[in-house]
Amino acid sequence: MNAWFIKLNETFIETGYYKLLIEGLGNTLVMTLGALAIGVLIGTLIAVVKYFAEDVRALRPLEILCDLYVTAIRGIPVVVLLMIFFYIIMTAADGISVGIIAFGINSGAYMAELIRSGINAVDKGQMEAGRSLGMSKVQAMRKVVFPQAVRYILPAIGNEMIALLKETSVAGYVAVVDLTRAGNLVRNNTFDAVNPLMVVALTYLLMVVLLSALLKKLERRLGKSDKG
Repeated sequence: MNAWFIKLNETFIETGYYKLLIEGLGNTLVMTLGALAIGVLIGTLIAVVKYFAEDVRALRPLEILCDLYVTAIRGIPVVVLLMIFFYIIMTAADGISVGIIAFGINSGAYMAELIRSGINAVDKGQMEAGRSLGMSKVQAMRKVVFPQAVRYILPAIGNEMIALLKETSVAGYVAVVDLTRAGNLVRNNTFDAVNPLMVVALTYLLMVVLLSALLKKLERRLGKSDKG
């Protein structure tokens, strides 16, 4: 055990490479949170369009476009999508910005169905109740249906955040020093093949465990609010 701590000290502290890991962790969190925000926005827009398109014929073309988007994005591996944005679409942007956009667009395709499922989980009578009070369908969605759907959507968003956190590990393909790439750089420069990878793996594991615990706490609170 003592020898292990000595090796950790040699690999990270004496070389100053712990700073590289901290930088990589920060970049990973920035990309995750930024992509999550974009994914939620895109997913919400698609879910609402598809919900209203069931009754409004004028929205059918938009619904078709949404379906094409979801099918296309789900069919392209996220690392390929990332490289398409970096090398073709956003050639002048830095890797972190590209990562946020690419991961966000990828997340939006999955968020759309999650949010749509949350909206559909709300009793149809809630929309009718809102309309009976003189609200338009959009107003009823915003003031009655969507607030109730949030309790179904939030846990799913949390799970998507965990998935995004792990997906960002491929950001090194576009020269982003995320947590995974930082670990690889430390490994290559110190010739320590074990400790950098183990530290990176344990850091991801710790973040996932913490997020999972927060999600369970949130679900319990939402469950209590429903009973109340």
